[in-house]
Formats: sequence, C-alpha cells, structure tokens
Amino acid sequence: MLLFHRWAGIATGLFFALWIGSGLVMLYVPFPALTPPERLAHLAPIAWDQVGVSPDAALAAGGVAGVPAAFALEMRGDEPIYRIIGRDGAPATVSGRNGTRLGPVDAEAALRLAAGDRPGARVEPVERDQWTVTARYDPLRPFHKVALGDPAGTELYVSQVTGEIALDTTRSERAWNWLGSVPHWIYLTPLRARAELWRTVLLWLSGFAAPAALSGLAIGIWRLRLRRRYAGGAVTPYRGLARWHHLFGLAGGLGLGAFILSGWISMNPNRWFASSAPPSGLRAAYAGTPGPLGVAIHQIRDRAGPETRSVRFTVIGGRWWVFADAADGPRPVVADGSSFPDTATLAAAAAAAIPDGRLRATQHLAAYDTYWYPHGTDPRPLPILRLRFDDPAATWLHIDPRDGTILQRLDHSGRINRWLFDAPHRLDLPVLTGRPTLRAAAQWLLNLLAAGIAVTGIVAGWRRLSRSPRRPAHPASASVQPTSRSVPR
Repeated sequence: MLLFHRWAGIATGLFFALWIGSGLVMLYVPFPALTPPERLAHLAPIAWDQVGVSPDAALAAGGVAGVPAAFALEMRGDEPIYRIIGRDGAPATVSGRNGTRLGPVDAEAALRLAAGDRPGARVEPVERDQWTVTARYDPLRPFHKVALGDPAGTELYVSQVTGEIALDTTRSERAWNWLGSVPHWIYLTPLRARAELWRTVLLWLSGFAAPAALSGLAIGIWRLRLRRRYAGGAVTPYRGLARWHHLFGLAGGLGLGAFILSGWISMNPNRWFASSAPPSGLRAAYAGTPGPLGVAIHQIRDRAGPETRSVRFTVIGGRWWVFADAADGPRPVVADGSSFPDTATLAAAAAAAIPDGRLRATQHLAAYDTYWYPHGTDPRPLPILRLRFDDPAATWLHIDPRDGTILQRLDHSGRINRWLFDAPHRLDLPVLTGRPTLRAAAQWLLNLLAAGIAVTGIVAGWRRLSRSPRRPAHPASASVQPTSRSVPR
C-alpha cells in the first residue's frame, strides 16, 4: 500500500492540484451558457401586425412529423418566425409573414441579427470550438461567431441553420473558464468532441486517482499514534515535509477521497445511474396526440400583450397550451378552451407517460427539500409539483406547474446518485444547501486542506524522482529492518 500510494500519488498529483484549484473557480464562474433571461433579452418584441400565418399553418409548413418537441413564435431580426424542433431534434424555421420555410443564415445576416449597426463588430464561421463543444449544439451547427467589440468582449454564436442566438460569452467568462471548468472536466475540444472517448479517459483517470487518495487516508490512520506515541511524544513518525503531508492528509483526506471518488461516480461507471433528463419517449407520451390548435393570431396577441418576445405552443395530455415567456417565467395565454393546465391535467398526462406504474402521491413543494434544491448557478423554480409512481424504477417527476414542463425525472438510481455524487462532491447536504455562506466556507476549508495534501505530495514526489540512486555503504546494511519507532524513508 505504501508503494502504491507513493507512485500513484506521483502519477496523479498534478491532477489533484488541478481539480482542487479549478473547483474553487467553478464555485463562482460556471461554464458559458445562454440562460432563458439572456435569450429573451436578445429578442425584439413580436411585431404582431406582421404575423399573417396561424400556428397550425406554420406547423404544416415546417414539415415536422408528429408532435414537435418545441414550437415557438418570436422575432428573427425584423421578421416574425416560427421555430419548430421535431422529436428527432431537427429544426425548422417558418416565416410568420407568408408561411415559407426559411433557409440558412449567411454571415452578413448573422452580423445584422447579433450586432445590428454596432460599429467594430466582426463575424467568423465556427463549426465547433471550446464553448460549443458538447453534443447539445449539434442540431444548430455550424455557427457564425459575432464579436461585438464591446468593452466586455462579448461574442454571440448565431446558428447558420436557424438564425437563433445559441450562446453568448464574455472575455471574463472565457478567461476564468480556462482556470475552472476546462481543466476540471478535461474539456479540451479535440477530446470532448468525442464524447465516449472523453468519458472513458475521465473514468480511468479518476478511477486510478480515487484509490491513490483513499490509500493515503488508510496509511495516514495506520501510522497515527495517539496513545503509544513515537519518540518525543509525536503522533506521526514523519519529519519535515512528510510530516505536513501526513497531518494535512489526516485533516482533509476523507474530504479529498470522497471528492475524487464522487467525481468518478459522476461519469456513471458501468451505466449504473439513469439520466435525470426525461427521455424523448417519456416526453412524447406526456404530450399525447393533439388535434389542431385552432387558435387565431389575434387571440394570442390580445392575451399576450405588445411587449411579448416569445410565445410557446406546448402539448400536454393531448391538448395544446399557449404560454408567453417573460423574464419572471411563463404565463398562460390561451389554449384549447382552458387557460391553464391544472394539477389533475398534469397528473393524468404524467400517468400516461409511466404506463408500468401507478401514481402513488402528488406533492406541491413551496420550499426546497432534500431532492429539490438550488443546483450550482441554477436556482431552480418554486413552487413545483412532485409526482411519485410505483413503477419498477420508482420514478419521481418534478413538474413546473406554471407551464407543465417536466423539469426532472428522478428514479431510484438517481436518488442514490444524489447522495453518492452531489452530497460529497458539491457539499449538497441538507444542513448546507439552504445556507450558501456556510456551504461556501465548508467548501473553501475542505479545498484548502486538500490543496495542502496535493502541494506537499507533489513536492515530495518531485524530490523522490530527483533523488539519484545510491548504493548502500555496506552490503549487510540492506538486511537491517527499521524498528517500530523508526522513521520510514
């Protein structure tokens, strides 16, 4: 165990330091993403006087088979358009003026959409880069990256396929993420672009680092003496740098080991844990099969208001519902004879989506609890509706009662993963989740202790590697065994 810990620590010490330092940065700077309020801010209010195509006609013109995964009316520059996404993820854009299906957006149009007449803005084509590396952007590729030339160094990514702004980044976000998310997740573009290869590398790397940390904790406890102490009354047999490494390990080894082991678990080894994102089949069953919307534009306009920037058409339980998106959340507009999907409607639609189980409990959450709480920089809305089923996976669905969106699917494996990953890795513990200052203090304390372990280990490892091999002065000295009070070399 001593030999394994020494050489495994030498092999992974720099990764430990990298993960610890970058983790602290990630507490304050998340990976760049376009939040719903930011997306709305980039849109102009809908020009209702120019909308001459009904939602039903736009859906037919989009050529999307079946019920769309997403369907919305908003502006693209000075033109109202319908954005439609099929269940297969394929997007379609239909003009709200004449119902024609719109084609790709060129660089000049992208520059106009993102920057308007801002002087100094420039555009360049991007297929995939550091900030658009994940597969979620695949349906929107390639992009026009528009640099606004403002003091913040803002860059907007405009999809060539749909013309929508898919991402915004600032100079500060990009710089801090090179010290945060990128090294922490090993998010190098050539590697992350190959999702399964990236996952395999992270699994093996963290899987090797975890026993390196845990073996050190075991050795540290083994070598600790509180009763029969070492010479001079010391609780540790080590001296100098090794003494500090031992003491830091005793104080922070459990936290560091739990951090690394939970990081390995986050990569879902052996596919033990189900995704919390609802699968497409569940979403389709939840939507059902609706008839035509049968809603005229003037009905939507009168209820939505002149400053509305986005109107969404959603199917729940085989019925259409219409919502206007605002900075403070969605609000119902008009729908299929009703203005709002009530709890009974949502529960019936969800029950149809879980055919191998019955609805056992319906719970309205007005406050955060053990399984629904702020997650990183995502505040998570309240109130929500929690539906519990008795299917073999013991599924829970968390639903936003404002618009019926399924926010999270949490089965038995997901609830276990919450304790194996979120609790030790992010300190998402019940006593801390509602106390952000205390949680941040605990994270800093554990990370500083872990940094002490990593730094002293790296220095000790460097000294070991730099040491020139020496022969013993006398052959017989090789057989001398250290006493119980000797200091191991």
